[in-house]
Amino acid sequence: MNTTTEILKYLPPDIVRFMLVTLFSLLVGLEQRRHHIEEEMESLFGTDRTFTLIGILGFILYVISPQNLIPFLAGGSVIAVWLAIFYYQKIQTKKKFGITSLVITLITYCFAPLIYTQPHWLVILIIVVVLVITEIKETLFKFSKTFDNKEFITLAKFLVVAGVILPLLPDAPISAEINISPYKFWLAIVAVSGISYFSYLLKKFVFPDSGIILTGILGGIYSSTATTIILARKSKELPESNKVVAAIMLATTMMYLRIFLLALFFNKEIAFRLALPFILFCVVSSLIAVYFIKFLQYKPQPQLDMQTITSHNNPLEFKTALVFAALFIFFGLITGFINKQYGTSGINVLSFVVGVTDIDPFILNLFQSKWNIEISVLLMAVVNAISSNNLLKMLYGISFGSKSIRLPLIIGFGILILLGLLMSFVIRF
Repeated sequence: MNTTTEILKYLPPDIVRFMLVTLFSLLVGLEQRRHHIEEEMESLFGTDRTFTLIGILGFILYVISPQNLIPFLAGGSVIAVWLAIFYYQKIQTKKKFGITSLVITLITYCFAPLIYTQPHWLVILIIVVVLVITEIKETLFKFSKTFDNKEFITLAKFLVVAGVILPLLPDAPISAEINISPYKFWLAIVAVSGISYFSYLLKKFVFPDSGIILTGILGGIYSSTATTIILARKSKELPESNKVVAAIMLATTMMYLRIFLLALFFNKEIAFRLALPFILFCVVSSLIAVYFIKFLQYKPQPQLDMQTITSHNNPLEFKTALVFAALFIFFGLITGFINKQYGTSGINVLSFVVGVTDIDPFILNLFQSKWNIEISVLLMAVVNAISSNNLLKMLYGISFGSKSIRLPLIIGFGILILLGLLMSFVIRF
């Protein structure tokens, strides 16, 4: 490595850039030859040699006059006309309308100015993207079939929520009672929606036929409570009760990870203080899940369909965002009021009470709060809310699930609840 670096120091910069243009153009050409290996060579625009020479031509015309680019632009115009004639003939004779190779040709022609003016990592990234996109034509075609109008509308919603509305909101507190700015309020919605949307995309497009375990993991990213209810209900139909319990435990593991990521995004001080307890929570809940997979007995019934689990629906529905917004404002008001009236003890009691609802709005209020609350109290409130929510999930699992999962759920969640109470006690001191 050092020898190569020393050699490059003695080479003129233009020689190095010429070698890079030639190498990258050759790579693109080789990829084109491989991609069209089964087609008649007479019907192709060109492959390795053609693309390499086009890259070299672009280099020559660029270095002649890099200030005004007249030779480079003139050469590009000639190549564009040449490609247009070739495309016209291709349509007339072969009845094929694809222009991927022609666009790649123009990109290859632009390698020289890219290498001269842009960082090397950006040039390499462009080349990698070109190579990958060319090779995944069939994959993209299959992927596009899974999209419908709703998916594009959902994507448009998220872009509007995150990229249009958020930057326009003011960052001043709403009022003395609601000590959160509209910007921070909307940012909380964007953060939670973004994590949920990511989970939704994974479930629908990457793992559409996910089994019990993967459903628990992906569903936990979205909502461990909703996933617990769904899996508990499915336990009456599914034969592998050990995997159902393990999936519920893993959904809770992902809840810890989701909350930690939100803390890292909104309040790094709280996130760093929560890191060790949350690592412990994740390790313990994961070990519980592994134990149930390995050692809990079940009677398999292969005739049942194992691919009927739906962990959650679209997370960007208006009603979902409206409920979250209402809870966020409510918990902002109630937290400020209780802190003012009852102090630390009131916050501790409230943190246990909110476990019966969606804890994300309450916890996000704590992460963004400007109330005069000690950091240890905030940490205790987060841990207590999670423990309370785990108790609620245990009750949901017992109520909606089959008899075979009740005792394992009591054991699993019991361990997590006791661990949460222990962590809350340790944080206090």
